[in-house]
Amino acid sequence: MLSLSRTIEAKKNNYYDTLEKAQKSNEITNWINYFVRTILEAQIEAEDQIDFTLQKAKYFDRFKNALNERQLKVIKRMLDEGPEGFKGGMNASKYVSITKISKATATRDLHHLLELGALAQFGKSGGRSTKYRVKLY
Repeated sequence: MLSLSRTIEAKKNNYYDTLEKAQKSNEITNWINYFVRTILEAQIEAEDQIDFTLQKAKYFDRFKNALNERQLKVIKRMLDEGPEGFKGGMNASKYVSITKISKATATRDLHHLLELGALAQFGKSGGRSTKYRVKLY
């Protein structure tokens, strides 16, 4: 039910438009079609969320003894964003902002996470433009 509510909320203009049209007429086919599509979308979202939660649990099991407190804090913050991921990825500046440490320490932590296989690099490589995402599998 929570997933259904979230799915409707994400596109509430569609909900109200379809509902209004159905209320103005005896023809409710569009309303039924809308609701069936929305239920299917909510089920897919729920499955994705369950899969993501299982992947997170396996991830923390895999790296439970390898991460320091700073790294753990950053990884948890990145994963709080859900299956869509941390917007724009992680970089040294964001790491510094979250952990309140020096940029050199942040860079070392990020390289360590990369070497462990806990993070994956994406986008341009090297310098300020280096970005990372959590490597769940």
